[in-house]
Amino acid sequence: MSTAPDTFSAAWRRGYLAQLGVAAGVRPPDELAIMPLSDALSALGQDGETDLGRQDVPAVAIVGTIARTGDFDRGFRPLNRALRHRWETLARTDAELPPVRLVRLGDLYFVEDGHHRVSIARARGAVTVSAQVRKICTIAFGMGCLTVAHLRSKAAERKFLERVPLEEQVRVGLWLDDPKDWFRMADSAEAWGFRRGLSGRDENARAEFAAAWWDEEVMPVVNELRDKGVCTPPRDIQTYLSYGLDHVV
Repeated sequence: MSTAPDTFSAAWRRGYLAQLGVAAGVRPPDELAIMPLSDALSALGQDGETDLGRQDVPAVAIVGTIARTGDFDRGFRPLNRALRHRWETLARTDAELPPVRLVRLGDLYFVEDGHHRVSIARARGAVTVSAQVRKICTIAFGMGCLTVAHLRSKAAERKFLERVPLEEQVRVGLWLDDPKDWFRMADSAEAWGFRRGLSGRDENARAEFAAAWWDEEVMPVVNELRDKGVCTPPRDIQTYLSYGLDHVV
């Protein structure tokens, strides 16, 4: 384990300075806000659960909490001075501490038990944290860069996927900033499916329709643009939104 300073005062000071940056307008507030699991699940949509057992989790991927939103920021720097005694007691112990309990959504991890232990590990510069992990599968994918500010758009993406249930490997790469674009995209996909049905090509299942729309409508536009050397956005869905809906390729 790292020998970096791990006193409560040092950890609290780093959190305080980060909050000053927010107050001064240097950093957006949602960049530092810890993510509540309930808000994330409401946006992403729950779709099954499984126990992953004990594993080493990247410390920087632990960005949320089930209940303690006022005690730590997204980097698990303490925000509440009342945490000092418990924090320092755990930091001084020589005994091996039990693994923390985490809930995983996509690439994001939320603390169920062990907030102080995660905070101490982050203060010491630990790369990984030993944890018992419970994974909740979601309709929209929770990528690691997700912040509280993105949840509104992810909620719209979840509604899009309920109408256009793309395969899991496609969902991992979906990203649009504006929630309205997801509704626009769903209308366009369903209109494409309706026209396709009128041409005599039967479409019984939404999953089959979604896969056909992606393979026969979205990717040809994306591939044609790239073949032409057009500088497209990094994600396929952004490319299609920018060029496929508004331009005849």
